[in-house]
Amino acid sequence: MLTAEENAILTETGPGTPMGAAFRRYWMPALLSRELPAPDCPPLRMKLLGEDFVAFRDSAGHVGIVAPRCPHRGASLFFGRVEDCGIRCAYHGWKFDVQGACVDIPTLPDAAAQRLKPRAAVRALQTAEFGDVIWAYMGPGEAPALPRFEFGLVPPAHRFVSKKFQQCNWAQACEGGLDTAHFSYLHAGIHNGEKVGLLDVGGGGRAGENEPPSRARFRWMAEDGRPEFSVLDHPAGLLLCAAREADAGGTYWRMTQFLMPNHSLAPGNFPEDNNLGNTWVPHDDRSCWIFCYCWNPDRPLTEKETTALANGAGIFAAVDEHYVPKRRRENDYLLDRALQREASFTGIAGISEQDQAIADSQGFIADRTQELLGQTDLGVVRFRRLALQAVEDVAQGRLPHGADAPDAYRVRSGDAMGEPEEPLHTVIEKRFGTMSGVPLP
Repeated sequence: MLTAEENAILTETGPGTPMGAAFRRYWMPALLSRELPAPDCPPLRMKLLGEDFVAFRDSAGHVGIVAPRCPHRGASLFFGRVEDCGIRCAYHGWKFDVQGACVDIPTLPDAAAQRLKPRAAVRALQTAEFGDVIWAYMGPGEAPALPRFEFGLVPPAHRFVSKKFQQCNWAQACEGGLDTAHFSYLHAGIHNGEKVGLLDVGGGGRAGENEPPSRARFRWMAEDGRPEFSVLDHPAGLLLCAAREADAGGTYWRMTQFLMPNHSLAPGNFPEDNNLGNTWVPHDDRSCWIFCYCWNPDRPLTEKETTALANGAGIFAAVDEHYVPKRRRENDYLLDRALQREASFTGIAGISEQDQAIADSQGFIADRTQELLGQTDLGVVRFRRLALQAVEDVAQGRLPHGADAPDAYRVRSGDAMGEPEEPLHTVIEKRFGTMSGVPLP
């Protein structure tokens, strides 16, 4: 449980807020690269951490994210012309480059224009492209090195990235991604009125000693709704480890990465599976963009896989041309009560949409002063503590956790099987090696 003051600090990221100051010490995903598909393509309106901007790609392919108003008379640069390595205001032709410098004032004589240009510069964010994502740095001084997420280091054919709009505050959406316990309920199936694993909805279960872990894990999640949590620190964030009872006295581990300030690498994958991750980027305090990543370090993704992801598989949502989910607040996520009775614990189709509905249902900004927390909420509690510590660090003039450790973001999450009584650090070392991020004994 948080106090009202702590809850406000956690959730508010606009200009001048404590968490906003902490967020502005990190790189933020701002757009998908494909949203600015070619040099001199049309500009985009966008909002990041409660601030409005216009984004454009210049003639050389460089991306600019600039303040939206022309300093001459305040006209919106969204209506401007992107041409000759800049964006030109449609009102009187003043022109700005990707660094925000005013490079042409055609309404003034040359000498007067040269004197005014330095004062006419507009704010521009530092930008970079990595992993098919356009990143922005909103903080003071030179930006730190980009975090070296594995999805951005693999060949382009090995990854798929997208995003989805979420109609609630960033922190509660993020907490949903860190809460492994909910998989036993929110994402469960129903068969003959009983909660079952998703693969057993039709009664085709093959439980037994020959059932592979990749299938049995769905049954284990349905059967054990009280996973035991262990949370380990590392230089970029936290490794959240949830243990459930498996067959023959073994342990099924689902291990999630939280990476400061707003990234998560999801569990649900064994070594042979694809890897998945999210970043929860505040649009404003009542909504956020969730960037979604899928990658395989060993092989290209297949056309079948990328088609499924584009249509809303797993952590990816089925979205419209503006990346707004087709199932959302306004239509109750297309909740089907018949489906809820017969096959789905929620009656909502899609893992992503189930997460979205529950996070949104907590309100646009969740009230954490009224919660009743237990052991399965340990990961959420540790996330809040780390986030609030970042606020304190910035207030004291220190770099927040992970901001100066780009290589610490090259980690993995996923599932693992533990033998009876096997120590957690042994499971982690066998599953991830050094890519857990956690110093091991």
